[in-house]
Amino acid sequence: MNPLDKSKEERATYAAAGVDIGAAERLVGRIKELVRSAGRPEVLAGVGPFAGLFRLGLPTGQAGQYREPVLVTSADGVGTKLKLAALLGRYDTIGVDLVNHCVNDILTAGAEPLFFLDYLASSDLGEEEKVAVVRGLVSACRAAGCALIGGETADMPDLYAPGDFDLVGFIVGVVERDRIIDGSTIQEGDVLLGLPSSGLHTNGYSLVRQVFGIGKGGAPEVERATLDRYYPGLGVTLGEVLLIPHRCYYQEMRPLLGHVKGMAHITGGGIPGNVARILPEGPSTASSPEANPPPAEGRSLAARFDRGSWRVPPIFDLIQKTGKISDDEMYRVFNMGLGMVLVCSEEGASAVQRSLPEAKAVGRVVQRGEQEKRVILA
Repeated sequence: MNPLDKSKEERATYAAAGVDIGAAERLVGRIKELVRSAGRPEVLAGVGPFAGLFRLGLPTGQAGQYREPVLVTSADGVGTKLKLAALLGRYDTIGVDLVNHCVNDILTAGAEPLFFLDYLASSDLGEEEKVAVVRGLVSACRAAGCALIGGETADMPDLYAPGDFDLVGFIVGVVERDRIIDGSTIQEGDVLLGLPSSGLHTNGYSLVRQVFGIGKGGAPEVERATLDRYYPGLGVTLGEVLLIPHRCYYQEMRPLLGHVKGMAHITGGGIPGNVARILPEGPSTASSPEANPPPAEGRSLAARFDRGSWRVPPIFDLIQKTGKISDDEMYRVFNMGLGMVLVCSEEGASAVQRSLPEAKAVGRVVQRGEQEKRVILA
């Protein structure tokens, strides 16, 4: 029989192939209602058109809101934390994770978040689960004063395994050119301030899943039982701790940015990998004759942390002991309780701590020794 010669009952449809256009249209209608509450005056087109429209400026007649605006962008995902959310049927917080991660990334340049777009792809994620994801996106955008201007929800059967999905975000912010925070003025003697994380945020979950045997193809009921287990010191179940949303620092830091020389968002790469990214480059002290050293501002710098100066949440100790993980690996993978590290002058650090007492002095910027790393965990 010719495969193209099908009866009416046998004819292929997009829905039978795994993509239900009618369901997608219903979903868009529900999303529109949610997204209306996550807007800004500059938004000229909401969900529906092929493209979002955003006017760079205020529609209130305040000409010249930005003197020399620089757009700041970032894109990121939630990673394999999504697998834990799917196992526990908790889809309401991962949108918060995504927005807050992206807002923090552009905050490191001193940027105000303007608008956000998301991409949600799956093979069989239900309508209610998708709406729950968007609710999280909306709540986090509203908290940050950021417009959720659009996105894409894609059904992709056969590309994703049943139950699997991915969530990615794209953010655009703005900062005045002369207020960009880029670390270029960091110098020896500056103070390192640490802002506490809310937990793992959105990094290290592949290692966590390996340690606890979660989301590795085992029986779902066994993996859920692991996540539902209470461990001494956590206060809640393992799953509840691991799904705590990524913390956003924008609203707290916004009035304090003038006191900050550099900001490192502690994500993939942990404390060493991310703090090294904001230190200004300089010649090694070994390259200059000792009798005629370069000026201090030209020397290569390092960030020296005092590991006893902040509290490491118990979840990290549990992960380390259960997985028999070395200290170096823990600090290279996880934030270890510091979600953001600021570099400030003495005066700037004092000003930040007066307004934000939870900001703890966790180290100093020092001259880098010949054999030393750029980030030293003492």
